[in-house]
Amino acid sequence: MALITKSVRGTHDVLPTESHEWRYLERTALETAESFGYYEIRTPVFEHTELFERSVGDTTDVVQKEMYTFFDKGGRSVTLRPEGTAGAARSCLEHGLLAEALPQKVSYITKCYRYEKPQAGRMREFSQFGVECFGAAGFAADAELVSLVVQYFAQIGLEQYHIELNTIGCPECRQNYLTALRTYFAEQATVLCATCQERLKRNPMRILDCKSHVCAEIAAKSPVVIDYLCDACAAHFDGVKQMLDAVEVPYIVNPRVVRGLDYYTRTVFELVSDVPELQGLVLGGGGRYDGLIEELGGQHVPSLGFGLGIDRMLMQLRALRTPLPEQTKCELFVANMGDAALLRAAQIAAEVRADGWSAQYDIVGRSLKAQMKYADKLGVRFLVVLGDEELRGNQVRLKNMQTGGEELLPLDCFAEEFERVMLRLAQEELEASFGL
Repeated sequence: MALITKSVRGTHDVLPTESHEWRYLERTALETAESFGYYEIRTPVFEHTELFERSVGDTTDVVQKEMYTFFDKGGRSVTLRPEGTAGAARSCLEHGLLAEALPQKVSYITKCYRYEKPQAGRMREFSQFGVECFGAAGFAADAELVSLVVQYFAQIGLEQYHIELNTIGCPECRQNYLTALRTYFAEQATVLCATCQERLKRNPMRILDCKSHVCAEIAAKSPVVIDYLCDACAAHFDGVKQMLDAVEVPYIVNPRVVRGLDYYTRTVFELVSDVPELQGLVLGGGGRYDGLIEELGGQHVPSLGFGLGIDRMLMQLRALRTPLPEQTKCELFVANMGDAALLRAAQIAAEVRADGWSAQYDIVGRSLKAQMKYADKLGVRFLVVLGDEELRGNQVRLKNMQTGGEELLPLDCFAEEFERVMLRLAQEELEASFGL
């Protein structure tokens, strides 16, 4: 029978054979963020459309081409979030977090949605690890943000990447830069793509982000923002670089990095893959967005953050064949024969699980031989066979499936004795790891 439907183009399923790798990256991300003082926030998957139009910018590709926007049954325009910052900022502003002690630091694991051509590392539904810091104006906050990424990558063993760093100045000094860009691009307007011809009128910085080969070649020779910085922005950028140098975080200054969202000011950065088959893939990026909270109706709150693509990080780790934690195996399987044994198997499994160990038993009525094959496929650590004889004798033989060793355990206190065995093995493994 044919499938009724398949997954929507640009989405993918994370199967049980790989979900543990995702959990590892997500758990480690939140733990690393927490070590820097960032605590998890969870926001709705959709927001009022105007939130993204105001924050992301109506001249960006995200707003013009990529957002999933629709009208709900009440006639309100809502949008699936294309990125995480706007929702986090809205939430902190709405719930008064920005009136509390600053900086407010939040982190999140979230799904984002953008309608664009699906390709490796660029799905229409993608997962993102992000952090946002509200209420920190100094350059030390920028450097700490980059340091957080570096520490996270070290934690998960992600290597072969580099950091591209830039500043795009503040709205005041950027006006001179925008004037220079308009003058430069106006001379070649006829060969720009239709989208960039429109961008030239509204926001010429967006031309620097165009994926058209022709526009990219023209943009490569355009003026750079670093030449137009005011004294305050230049001093801020120098401070960021000095801080990164002090904590030994390597970076490359790339004046072409501008990021694709309009809310950025001053510091921007990207994490770029150096793996040959992924050369140039942007693993994530971020920077400062000092005017965002004001744009959303709040007071001036200098802010910054980043977003990393979990899908892309996993691609990088797999390309490098970086060892990742294996899927946890079932610690105990109770093979059972007969109705009485089935009931006792259920009791044993419940008691063992209550002590924090994983346990399964046959629930489909397999033969003993079939149960043994199933347990072997599960890769179980320990196996017991429970039948009438074991019930009468009030003891069962616990078999270590890795070593083949066996020992008798009493049925009336099986869970306690099983825990003793597990703790003893854990101690032995710990001592072996230290060569004791």
